[in-house]
Amino acid sequence: MKKKYLFVLLTLAFISLIFISIPIFHVLKTKWNESDFHKTEIPKGYTNDASELNLTKIDTLILVPKTNPEIENQLQQILKYAKEKNLKVSIAGAQHSMGGHSIYPNGILLNMLPYKQMELDEKNNVLTIGSGALWEDAIKYLDKHGKSIAVMQAFSSFSVGGSMSVNGHGWQKNLPPISSSVVSFTLMNHNGEILNCSRTENQELFKLVLGGYGLFGIILDVKLKVVDNLALQFKYIRLSSENYVQYYKKFISDNPNVNLVFGRLRISDKHFLEEATINYFEKVNEKPLSLPAQNLKNEETKRLVFRSTVDSEYGKRLRWDLETGMNKITKNTVFSRNELLNDHVSLIENKDPNSTDLLQEYFIPERNFNQFIKDIKPILKNSELDLLNITIRVVNKDNDTFMNYARENVFGFVFLFNQKKTDQQERAMKALTNKLLDITLKNKGTFYLPYRLHIDKNKMRKVYPQTDSFFELKRKYDPQEIFENKFYLHYK
Repeated sequence: MKKKYLFVLLTLAFISLIFISIPIFHVLKTKWNESDFHKTEIPKGYTNDASELNLTKIDTLILVPKTNPEIENQLQQILKYAKEKNLKVSIAGAQHSMGGHSIYPNGILLNMLPYKQMELDEKNNVLTIGSGALWEDAIKYLDKHGKSIAVMQAFSSFSVGGSMSVNGHGWQKNLPPISSSVVSFTLMNHNGEILNCSRTENQELFKLVLGGYGLFGIILDVKLKVVDNLALQFKYIRLSSENYVQYYKKFISDNPNVNLVFGRLRISDKHFLEEATINYFEKVNEKPLSLPAQNLKNEETKRLVFRSTVDSEYGKRLRWDLETGMNKITKNTVFSRNELLNDHVSLIENKDPNSTDLLQEYFIPERNFNQFIKDIKPILKNSELDLLNITIRVVNKDNDTFMNYARENVFGFVFLFNQKKTDQQERAMKALTNKLLDITLKNKGTFYLPYRLHIDKNKMRKVYPQTDSFFELKRKYDPQEIFENKFYLHYK
């Protein structure tokens, strides 16, 4: 009898060991496959962006000075030189756009990253910051003063100027895009003149530059609204995707304590797009802790779990199970707002030189939320592209920008795909993008412009009917078309 019980116990232990070792082995296999990874160096005289599909020869790369008035003097000389030599100027920060928005062939590329000085007006809660600063620089600076960024994207490794140029949106609860947090900015125009732009001064330029993709001049100093750093407690809901809007209203919109929130759709074949989570953070009456030291081991584990989903149904199920499991464990954990905002894009870094990760985003009115998911389901299922993630965020109506994508309150569906660097997969991505856009148009939505240029001029203008006026105003403010990039070449 004892032997029988011992056998059962040993069997159970063996089964448990298998269930534990399989996911560990799967994740470790991802690490082993990356062991020979060497980051591809960009050849001298060329540039690229986050897509890794825009390697382009340029005339000159210029690293701007760190301070004023040195930057103003140098930029004025560069613009004068560009006019004399009939060269175009493009403007770059962290280059996380994916359609050549920071690139012009054989042009002058301005690298703005060194220009990142900061000064906080604590009385008025306004941060003055150089456009080349990364959001992580701003977060670390503000953390010392008990303050936090009002609106920013999910990753802190983007530049302030870049985020303004694409008018990025964040995961702050029910807020408009970043433009809503901009008090004013200084802009160097094509003549080297410095203009102050705000809602009361040079109002038209203010609306054009925010979400204007660097086509109207060089953003220098930015004044941003800041808010208090807060202690936030993690909560989550696991639900059917068809109940997402209903639960969002009940637990998020009607809850004044929610500060940050994002949703996730399940993308494994099992229950594909049928399950979702709403992850949110509520204000609690505690003093927020200072930013913690970077936990490299924990971040690498998260990255490997994410990367193990590539071309793997098992990996996608494993990630969903691990994330939902960790949600139960970390529920009610308290974080500082700055800690939550200070995530780096390296958390999902792709170390496969033969593939790249590409984003797309579509903004859908609440009334068409469920229909959009129903419509995209067969398209995504039948695609040869590898879908890695769908995040959901709410973006409130944007009243500040000319090329606004949130013309009413919308749900933003953020897609991340893994694409092989082959002509076949590039064609497949273009076809998929156009199918997704057709579904978006059917559901009265819009698409986000910072990504691959797979949409043609006519279809783009169906979504952005103000495009021709936008380009006319570009030529009004930049008559010699000094400021150009691949986005402008494609759509003008």
